[in-house]
Amino acid sequence: MTNNQSPITNNPRTIYLDHSATTPVDPRVVEAMLPYFTEKFGNASSLHRWGQAALGAVDESRRTVAEMLNANPQEIVFTSCGSESDNLALRGVAFALRAKGNHIITTPIEHHAILNTAAQLEKVFGFEVTRVPVNHQGVVDPDDIARAIKPNTILISVMYANNEVGTLEPLAEIAKIARAKKIVFHTDAVQAGGYLDLDVNKLGVDLMSLGAHKFHGPKGVGALYVRTGTPLLPMQTGGSHERSRRAGTENVPYIVGIATALKIAQSERDATNARLIALREKLIVGILERVAGAALTGDPRNRLPGHASFVIPGAIGDEMVLG
Repeated sequence: MTNNQSPITNNPRTIYLDHSATTPVDPRVVEAMLPYFTEKFGNASSLHRWGQAALGAVDESRRTVAEMLNANPQEIVFTSCGSESDNLALRGVAFALRAKGNHIITTPIEHHAILNTAAQLEKVFGFEVTRVPVNHQGVVDPDDIARAIKPNTILISVMYANNEVGTLEPLAEIAKIARAKKIVFHTDAVQAGGYLDLDVNKLGVDLMSLGAHKFHGPKGVGALYVRTGTPLLPMQTGGSHERSRRAGTENVPYIVGIATALKIAQSERDATNARLIALREKLIVGILERVAGAALTGDPRNRLPGHASFVIPGAIGDEMVLG
């Protein structure tokens, strides 16, 4: 094997099954991004024509993302990734509302960007965090969320779809509870971006995190939806970028990338999901029939269309991945 050969790419029998970790960038996304590396390279804050061309691309991308979420363009904040979006949502709301209360509700199955941020808010800054347990399929009961609410609760954060077991959470039901109590409700929708309905008004969320590389966009760019009127203290200060919510020169090619990828994913969602569900069910049946003791994790039906995960007795997961 030469240095430029890969045992993965040169093996026609190898199939990439880790799209929950990352996805390849769609060639249409790459094509849309390329001009902003070379021809339209201006700083979006500059007044000259190069800067205004870049600003136009950022504004158009913001409108596109907003349209996919049924939101207003001014409610979209571009970030560097889904984890930054999660951090900004939790820290931004927690510190903005600290005078009102210090209690946060989440679940123990969230992404580490939520879990570790909540833990730091708890241990370092004195916030109180309640982690509401989920059932054996990874679903949180909205009634348990309601019972966890206290007079000083300021924020609820529950993911849309779980990255490990694929289960979908009852966001709309939780949103009704949060809205009735006037509590800010955030969801980490990073896994859901390419496959599920992102209408923030149907879901009832106040904040939603997205990461482009989960739906065939580039790594290094994300977005945070912030409903108008939601208190949010910026965590990164400097210039007045992103309506003073996230300072730093805009990464124009990548912002174009996330908008293009999200539009493609959402417009092709029905056809993509039908194909993925058929493949998922074929895989599930095949594994359960052929592998002794194998058990499907998560909700067998209310799950991401292209997601299947299993517990296999006696098998070491890392060794299976490495082949």
